[in-house]
Amino acid sequence: MTDHAVRDELQQAIDEAFRGRDRVAMREVYSAVSQHVNLPADVLTHLNELSEGDYSRQELARAINEVITRRGEQDSLGLLDVPAG
Repeated sequence: MTDHAVRDELQQAIDEAFRGRDRVAMREVYSAVSQHVNLPADVLTHLNELSEGDYSRQELARAINEVITRRGEQDSLGLLDVPAG
């Protein structure tokens, strides 16, 4: 799986976690992501770097992007789309 395909699948998992909801607990996001068997385990470590609690879709995308940037993966993996609002 290419790095950008990983990012796209991560985005899809996040979309599934937020389906019909404005805020989601990190454990629910982690659960949704872990159900995507094509995502490598190191993607879950990105989520482990985030604080527990509830996130809006925008807050979560920004927080994950911060982890990606801090790890220097923005060029290979890319960044998640941050919804407006």
